[in-house]
Amino acid sequence: MMHGSDLVKRSCSFVMFFCMEDMKAMKEKIILVYEAIQRYNGFYKTMLRNTTFCAFCETFDHVDREMSIGRPTLEWMRYAPIESSVGDEDAIVMPLYRIEKKPSSTVISFGRDVPESYIALDRAGRPIVYNDRGYTYKRSLDGTLHVRHRHSSHHRRERRVLTVDEAKEVLERAYAHLEHVREHLMERREEVMRWTPDKLLYEEKLRFREVYAYPITILPPDAYFDVVLQATFGCTWNQCTFCSFYKDRTFAKRDAASFREHVRMVRAFLGDSLSLRKNVFLADGNVLALGEPLIPLLKTVRTFFPERRIASFLDLWSGYKKDRLWWKTLAELGLYRVSIGLESGSSNILRIFNKPGEPEEAIELIHDLKQAGLAVNVIFLVGAGGVPFREEHFRDSMRILSRLPLHANDIVYLSPLVHNSELAAVDPELTTLPDLDEELSRWFDSVKALGYKASLYDIREFLY
Repeated sequence: MMHGSDLVKRSCSFVMFFCMEDMKAMKEKIILVYEAIQRYNGFYKTMLRNTTFCAFCETFDHVDREMSIGRPTLEWMRYAPIESSVGDEDAIVMPLYRIEKKPSSTVISFGRDVPESYIALDRAGRPIVYNDRGYTYKRSLDGTLHVRHRHSSHHRRERRVLTVDEAKEVLERAYAHLEHVREHLMERREEVMRWTPDKLLYEEKLRFREVYAYPITILPPDAYFDVVLQATFGCTWNQCTFCSFYKDRTFAKRDAASFREHVRMVRAFLGDSLSLRKNVFLADGNVLALGEPLIPLLKTVRTFFPERRIASFLDLWSGYKKDRLWWKTLAELGLYRVSIGLESGSSNILRIFNKPGEPEEAIELIHDLKQAGLAVNVIFLVGAGGVPFREEHFRDSMRILSRLPLHANDIVYLSPLVHNSELAAVDPELTTLPDLDEELSRWFDSVKALGYKASLYDIREFLY
């Protein structure tokens, strides 16, 4: 049986005589090492932290590019948590490449000739993104860590929330890098090093729950870095079968005093990281349906965030009932952008997914919003209706879209239908499109042909 140390020595010897033997003659020997590593996977923790092994992997990458060997996958090695501390003397710490001290963030990159890894932190010192050689880890304000990665074999993008143990291992690895460059941080040293993995995973999670009564479950992509204020909880309708964002709460609104205290707490929680967040988003699902109770809430936002513009969601059937002068009043109080989930130009599609309202109502509503000087996001649900309604969904949506008075600052969001538990009540034929990527491309081309700005809205990418 080959021991972990023997594997390291074997890989070392292979690397040393790459220059002495013909590359093709090395092919079988290289693959044997990979197979040995996978057979004796109990030693992979040592291998991942061994600099000789990393040099071997880099050499293999070079040979693979030259000879198209077909590298055996090591994805399982990257995802598995490393049990021993990444801060020990055997840990791999890449050299510092660059420190960028921006007004709203600090970006520290590592690598030799080019950046191979980087960590971005907000001005409160919280990590935002940690990219480690193809794996992107994004931290949500609620303390969870999300991984994004595209597999080289099937090219599909993987997204998942890490377990607490996995998140801790990743954060420990990130902070081992930061500790290594502590002296180079200069005046930002205290800011960057104020947190630990445990504080980020546990203490900040508790603080988030004190500030936000419910999780922030969805925002439009242009609002991902807004300051989110919960003026309401849930959605006034909350029965659309494609939406599961607010099923854990019933609709309720904050009164003026409660909202003011919430805003104060959010401001304190974000602290210096406010510099990274340019605008304010009023959550949850349908704040703009409130009517007159909305006025004091907007005034509170203006008091605490006088320089920031305000955005929010609006559903078609309640927005259509508002007088056009109402929107001018809200615009004067700081409302800037409204996101409307139109979903489809087909009445049949809306009925299939239990969405209230009629598509034609969007024309007058959006006209009133534009007359008030508001920017508009219009959201379409690509893939809704499946193959049976593919053409009707597309044709009627483009027909409605062509009649909307959209301007250069407006966005048409194309959101691929994502399956959830609520869709179990809908015929599977109406929720599945085998060539969804091709259909998205068709929608993008058509929206752009109308002269509008089109953008992808994949709800699986969201985090706050």
